[in-house]
Amino acid sequence: MEVTAGSDAVQDLLPLVFAAPNEALTKAESVLRHRPEPLHASVAHQVIGIWQRDFGDMRLALRHLRRARDWAARAGSADREADVLATLGVALVHSGRTRQGLDALGRGVLRGTGHTRARVLFRRAYSWWVLGHHKEALEDVRRAVPVLRQAGDVIWTARALTLRATVHLALGSVERAEADFASAEDLWAVTDQEHDKADAVESRGLAAFRSGDVPAALRLLDEAEERYAKLGTPTFMLSIRRCEVLMAAGLAAEALAEADTAIAELDSIGGQSTRKAELLLAAARAARQADDPATATVRAGLAVRLFAGQRRAWWEAHARLVLIGARHAAGTRSGRLVRDAAAVAERLVELGAPAAPEAFLLAGRIALDLGRTTDAERHLAVAARSRRSGPPLARMTGWAAQALRARAAGSTRGVLEACRRGLNVLDDHRMTLGASELRARATAQGAELAALAQQAALRSGGPRRLLVWSERWRATALSAPPTRPPADPELLSHMTAYREIAARAEETRMEGRPVPALEREQRRLERAIRSRTLHMRGEAHGDDTRFDVGRLLEQLGDDVRLVELAVVDGRVQVLLCGQGRVRRFEAGLLAAAETEAEHVQAGLRRLAHPGAQARLPLVEAAGRRLEELLLGPAAAHLDDGPLVIVPPGRLHRVPWALLPSLRERVVSVSPSASSWLRARETRPPWGGRQVLVRGPGLATGGAEVTRLAGRYGGATVLEHQDATVPRVLTELDGAGLAHIAAHGTFRTDGPMFSALRMADGPLIVHDFERLGRRPYRIILSCCDTARFATVGADELLGLVTALLPLGTAGVVACSAPVNDAAVVPLMLALHEGLAAGLPLPEALRDARAAMPDDALHRATGWAFTAFGAA
Repeated sequence: MEVTAGSDAVQDLLPLVFAAPNEALTKAESVLRHRPEPLHASVAHQVIGIWQRDFGDMRLALRHLRRARDWAARAGSADREADVLATLGVALVHSGRTRQGLDALGRGVLRGTGHTRARVLFRRAYSWWVLGHHKEALEDVRRAVPVLRQAGDVIWTARALTLRATVHLALGSVERAEADFASAEDLWAVTDQEHDKADAVESRGLAAFRSGDVPAALRLLDEAEERYAKLGTPTFMLSIRRCEVLMAAGLAAEALAEADTAIAELDSIGGQSTRKAELLLAAARAARQADDPATATVRAGLAVRLFAGQRRAWWEAHARLVLIGARHAAGTRSGRLVRDAAAVAERLVELGAPAAPEAFLLAGRIALDLGRTTDAERHLAVAARSRRSGPPLARMTGWAAQALRARAAGSTRGVLEACRRGLNVLDDHRMTLGASELRARATAQGAELAALAQQAALRSGGPRRLLVWSERWRATALSAPPTRPPADPELLSHMTAYREIAARAEETRMEGRPVPALEREQRRLERAIRSRTLHMRGEAHGDDTRFDVGRLLEQLGDDVRLVELAVVDGRVQVLLCGQGRVRRFEAGLLAAAETEAEHVQAGLRRLAHPGAQARLPLVEAAGRRLEELLLGPAAAHLDDGPLVIVPPGRLHRVPWALLPSLRERVVSVSPSASSWLRARETRPPWGGRQVLVRGPGLATGGAEVTRLAGRYGGATVLEHQDATVPRVLTELDGAGLAHIAAHGTFRTDGPMFSALRMADGPLIVHDFERLGRRPYRIILSCCDTARFATVGADELLGLVTALLPLGTAGVVACSAPVNDAAVVPLMLALHEGLAAGLPLPEALRDARAAMPDDALHRATGWAFTAFGAA
């Protein structure tokens, strides 16, 4: 409906701009087309100015708001002029013209009276918050709220309470913030201010994050984004807040991408320079966490300059902290850097910023690097105070500082105690996360503590102590099952649609036709599925049973050996366990082993094709070099019995059977010694069923499944159109033995979407996590099923790691592309061993030995690995 200049509805446009912004903009433009009276012209220009300020071009915003001010003066209304001056002041602050903005707000306070003056005070308080002047912001809100309440102004009272809560959060007062958010939400419930309601949901997400509830924060921020999308309004502040939550969840690369995208969008519309500076700071923090100090330095430097020009001391101090941290990470060490970090720390204390301990920790760490122990102790002692209270990551900062203090003082006991306490805090935090991906990625927050503990354990000389600390930090995300996804209709609907779209895309590609639309829809559904799973809160408790070296040695007995590879200061330490003792040997550099492992993988890929026999000696030579780097002198002490290898996450793609001393041995791999113990003590289900699955598109047609169906007379065979994801999951649940012949796909860009191809589409990692009971043994006779993404500190994400925490005792999977035809005899021989009562590792060893002695079949055997203990 068109609003005319003479209509009383013109006055309603101001509340409408926050309830339905685009509708308000259209109506305000309509008013101006009808030569309105000065008062109505002032309102219309103000509405357009607010829209442009918050969602568009700041230059246009200032132009319209100045016209609104001039028309208000012509109308002779002091309150109207005060209201416009407040809106103009906020716009000027957001455009970086801080002095002019505060001057306009001050004149608005003087011009306004009563209710109008209270609204102006609120907007000045908002500007103080933007500038980081929290004391002044709280004072203006204190003066505004009683007047707004007395006037019965529900909308502006709710806004003021929301602002006060946000200021409390910035100062670390979570309980006060939550009380104000709750009061504001009650008020919003009786209004039609949809934009403000979305902002309230966003603010609740920030409060949830500050209280340590990352899943709730992600859920609320996603809900706010959906609300903003319905209103068609940009979400720059939301992006800033989501970046902070993503970083706490260990998703730094995603946070950096989101911040950079928002910056580009903001620049394209000429938006608020204050928001650009905050986004640059978010990008700098994310780049620093993602181990990209060069990008962090550039982003933080730009942010410092913008904040300084905007006279935003609070924000400038935080940007300087990131800038100094990035320079330190890039290798800069100097007394000046220590002084700069200390100065930022003191400034953050003056400002009442919760980030002050982080700055003191940085100053102490740089001082230690320079050998300035007295300076380091002074700074670290202040940082260490935060270990007793506050959110989890802040307490971890304090324990890291305490560990560094103890190391400088030469106290191994003090280092280990501080690391233990800090990692306990992280464990408690991780277990609030329901998604296995978040649990794994969150471990990155404890990487420094883990490294300090292992260094101290190595220096103390006891291999048992190093083993205990290696286990304390190894594959912690696999120590308990992830929270099972709820019977969420929306999640299940997304997953069904995802399978359908992925299947259609695959068929279209095979026909040689482009699939951009299908790929876009597939990516959208992946985002939706991942979003729903990240919202899950943790339910499972961590494994409270401390790792017991004696229990491990008892289970190993005299015949079995376990080799745990710990990495300390970049070098592999081999911990050889068995015959009642733990021995330590020093091997090569981890970086060199990783490089050699990649060469081996490349060689196996070539050997998967006929005619590559000439490359076999090269691959075998690489295997010898790899053994020297990974086992070193320990290789001569392995004896002849079964061997369990516990590698660091970055070495899980090593084809262990290729190493010369392991080729004739029974070898299994486990993410941790604790995981192997659990698998060892897992009992097979009574009357366990056999399940055989054959997916589509295999070169051999899944020939081994047909042969195996004859061997296992009562097995459930799923093939052709019966091999659908729902049916496969139903049969896998609680099975004794499962064999799946299907194309495997590993997703480096999204390991939780690594998949096995079924008749109706991909069976992904998220699907495995929905299983109520684990299959006791499972054989995945397809390429890339034993590939993992290394995330967090030393965690793994992939198909196999979705099964092990559920209680699957044994898995055979493949770490490289293999020749489908050569796989068939290997699998048949493997099942012959199982039928004879052999465990998976022994059956796999014998199956390799039964293969033809040519390059193709030998490479196929090397590519498969047995995981677990069954």
